[in-house]
Amino acid sequence: MRNEVVIMKNSGTCPKCGGKAIVRVPDSPRRHASGNNIYTTQATLFGKIPVIRYVCCDCGYVENWVEGGVNLRKLQEAFG
Repeated sequence: MRNEVVIMKNSGTCPKCGGKAIVRVPDSPRRHASGNNIYTTQATLFGKIPVIRYVCCDCGYVENWVEGGVNLRKLQEAFG
């Protein structure tokens, strides 16, 4: 038997409680220090990779995701 990992971002279902009240919390591009950003340079206005949060409004479980191939490539270059 194979254990499947439930990913809130893809399934719309919380893996902890099974809730369906999932919200996507985007980064705010107008605020250079908002959210759970990952910085790839010393200058905070440059090299910001936004981390998008998915939150279950039933239990409070949170998943963090970096979206987009360009952002993933930048992280690989900076930290890989």
